[in-house]
Amino acid sequence: MTQTPAVRISGRPGPVRVGERAARTLVSELARRNDPKSALLVGVTPESAVLAAAVDALLPGDTLTVVPAEAATSAALREHVTAQGRWVADRVRVVDSLAEADAAEVVIAAEPFAGTAEETRAAVDGLAKYLTDGAVLSVAAPLHRTAGASAELDRHGVLYGFRTDLVLRNTPPVRVHHLRFTPASAALAGRLAPAYRPSSVPLTRGMHIDSNGVAAAGITLGLAALARITRPKSRLWLLPALAAAPVAAFFRDPERDVPEDPSAVVASADGQVLSVQRLRDERFGEGEWLRIAVFLSVLDVHVNRSPVAGKVVDYFVADGGFVNAMKPDAEHNVAAYTVLDTEHGTVVVAQRTGLIARRIVQRAPIGSLLARGERFGLIRFGSRTDVYLPAESAEPLVGPGDKVVGGSTVIARWS
Repeated sequence: MTQTPAVRISGRPGPVRVGERAARTLVSELARRNDPKSALLVGVTPESAVLAAAVDALLPGDTLTVVPAEAATSAALREHVTAQGRWVADRVRVVDSLAEADAAEVVIAAEPFAGTAEETRAAVDGLAKYLTDGAVLSVAAPLHRTAGASAELDRHGVLYGFRTDLVLRNTPPVRVHHLRFTPASAALAGRLAPAYRPSSVPLTRGMHIDSNGVAAAGITLGLAALARITRPKSRLWLLPALAAAPVAAFFRDPERDVPEDPSAVVASADGQVLSVQRLRDERFGEGEWLRIAVFLSVLDVHVNRSPVAGKVVDYFVADGGFVNAMKPDAEHNVAAYTVLDTEHGTVVVAQRTGLIARRIVQRAPIGSLLARGERFGLIRFGSRTDVYLPAESAEPLVGPGDKVVGGSTVIARWS
């Protein structure tokens, strides 16, 4: 059986450090599943941050099989697990080699891949043999200076990836790929919690800034520095410097309490309800749709969340104009449509541009499973978000003029 790859970066001595943030990202697919599950963690040492994160993610019905990075460390790893107490020891099993492990629903490579493309391909193929149907393989590679591992995992990400997370706060920065080689059912989404995403940078316990906001604020501060250097006697640099804070604030990403009621449909964005209407749209199928349109002003949070639990089965962008999002004609603006398969039928979320908004970000590729209230994208500046529900299955609970909070406000209920 293929052994786990070496974790040395080409041209640099020493192992790739996996910090707390990268470890949490690697085990995110384990942590978000609320049902009893089996997991396999490969390439572990007693001091591994990934092992600690995986143990923290375990629920009472879970099992975790651990394969050491080297066979010689098996005894030390068993002592480490036993020292964690009876609760952990009952759920974590240490084996001497990968050949002794069973197939699992979540498989995690604890060590980032830094070898050649051929070594990485062989390692991924070896780990994939331990995946059950619809299972997830989470692997990582340093961003730079590998012997081909990073490029090979990028290729796997294009073919089999449903989420890729960039972890800059690591030494060195790493990219984490979550791969699924066989389809997962839409029903599984209902048993998931929103995924941990390092693209949301924490400021406080309850408030984050999306990575787009960090980049935008950095650009404005860079412009301020450039103006200060090129025109030292001018106060022109104050304009971009003072703009950095409000620009970052536009991309704020607060934590939200998502209702646990499985019959609830939550708002996909913050803002004001523009309309609630029944209509037909053959692009999504026959029958009537209940469309709830929400206008986002420049003062609202612009991070978009999934209104229901479901599987992304289609995504397309429709061309159009850039009319003020509050006007009826905004229905024909440029829009990105994310189509979800759910236990209640098809649900569609439309991210529409506005008069100022010209950029739509969608981070949930086809095949992704989204939990109710999970972040999946954003729209830059004033815009509009529409939720389409099967009209015969959903009852609206909001009306025009109501203020809603993305991920928290229940806008409809499955009948």
